[in-house]
Order: sequence, then C-alpha cells, then structure tokens
Amino acid sequence: MRRAGTASARHRAEHLATRAVGAVARALPELAADRLGALLGWLLARVWRPRWEVVTAQLRTAFPDADERWRLRVARRSYAHFGAEMVAWLRLGGARRAAIRERTRLIGGEILAEARERGRGVMLVSGHLGNWEVGTAGIVARGFAVDVVVARQRNPLFDSYLTGTRERLGMRVVLREDARAGVADALETGRFVGIMGDQDARSAGVFVDFFGRPASTARGPALLALRSGALLATFHTVRRPGRRPRYDVHIAPVRPGAASEGGGRRERVAALTQAIAGALEEAVRTHPEQYLWHHRRWKTKPRAGQPAPSD
Repeated sequence: MRRAGTASARHRAEHLATRAVGAVARALPELAADRLGALLGWLLARVWRPRWEVVTAQLRTAFPDADERWRLRVARRSYAHFGAEMVAWLRLGGARRAAIRERTRLIGGEILAEARERGRGVMLVSGHLGNWEVGTAGIVARGFAVDVVVARQRNPLFDSYLTGTRERLGMRVVLREDARAGVADALETGRFVGIMGDQDARSAGVFVDFFGRPASTARGPALLALRSGALLATFHTVRRPGRRPRYDVHIAPVRPGAASEGGGRRERVAALTQAIAGALEEAVRTHPEQYLWHHRRWKTKPRAGQPAPSD
C-alpha cells in the first residue's frame, strides 16, 4: 500500500494546476490540446527556464562537436516536446484501450507475444525518451500484463493522481523501495516489468559508457533478469512525425557484446547494462529533441582507480 505524505499549500496548488490543465486538455480537440502543451513547454524554455543550465550543459556533454545554435534549438524543442507529451499523458487517463492502440504502433511485439506464450517474464527497460507513459499504455492495451517500477513523487497529491491514472490504464504499480521482492515475484510468475534505466544511480550503480562518458547506472534490471531467467529487453517510445501525437513503441532484446561470454555474474551484469545504455544512446541520437535532458545523468563520478566502462 502506498503511504501518503502530508500535502503542503504548494503541493495543493500544483495539484490543482495539474487537474485544471488536464480538464482543459481533455475538453479540447486533440490537435488543439497538443498545441497547447507545446506552447506551455515553449513558455517554460523562454520565460521560466527551469533547469535550463542543466539541459544545455548536458547537451554540450552529449554533443560536443555540434553547433551551439543546434544545441540551443534542441534544448528549446525538448521543452516544447515535454509540454506536449505531458498534455498527451493527461488526456490519456480517460482513453479507452482501442484509442490507445490507434495512437501507438508496437514494433517488436512478437517478442512479447512469444514470451507470454512460453510463460516467461520480461524485464522491459526504458529511458526518458519520447513518451514512456504512452508506450507502456500501448503495451498494456494489447493485452500484456505490465508492472511498472516507479519512484514516489515529492508531491503526495500528484503521486496519488499519477498512480490512479496508471492503474486505470491497467498497470500494476510497484514502488522502487519495494522493487527487489516485487519485481522478482512478477518475473518469476511470467509478468512483464517496466522500469526506467537512465537515471544516475549514485555509488550503488555500475559505470557504463553513455555518450562517451562514464554514467552510474542501476544494475538491478540486468541482475533481476539473470536471477529470474526473464527476457531482458529495451523499449523506447518515440513520437512519429506529423501534426497529431502518434507513437512507435520499439521492443528489442538486449544483446551484450561477445566479450561478456564466459564471464562471471558481475561481468554479465555490466555487459547487459552497457548494452541497455548503448541502445538508449542510439535512440537519443536519432531523436535528441525528444529526450528529457533535465536530470543530471553524469552527476556521480567514478572514484579514483575505479575501472572505466568496457568497450
């Protein structure tokens, strides 16, 4: 059971604002709501500029050889994308499964179908690219049982709202602090588990190469997949070109490099985690404006003498 925190006046104001934007977004035609979201994101980039220094610094890190004007354009577009996708998510809460299926295209869905037929669990590792909430909803709307591992939000009212939306869409929510036991049980019973794999994992992570720099990354997805015998796969949801929000949900098995073969569990976990990071990097390079550059991906630095990520 989720333990509710105490809501402050700021939390209540934020929650009311979210509900108000959601009500307006659901009342508007889809195209108008999408433009409203992009406008809100544009205003964030131009007026309030939250985490602007983080976004631009990380784009310089990821694309050091790019033109500065290109990086600024990508930064502004990433804010507009975030605004549009937040509105898309707010509209999603009341959508029927048929409408979600119509808005998403599942690429690699046969991988999930085969695993379900065999009763095999699947660990689905995503990143903050495109619209991961829509992607998960698209998988669930096709009849696949998915548990999602999430962090508790600081605003308890928004946390409850977010959980309720996910549950209405058919997801089962597992808190990150309960993930070790909950995920293991789900995978062993043949369920699918969705988890984000691109946030700084601090000192508990394994360092892998991400855009040419070592990034501390959670080893849990690879470790739990190995322990349970579940299939480890990536899923990336990207918005297709066009005026209306339509998405491609890409599913692909994780294939570590040949260098990991014959290694111990630690080496296999590191190789699988590196493969996950490499797949995300490739997708982000293709759609940089759809990535959430706001979190400090390279915040934790390797300690002196700590081995660098393997190639």
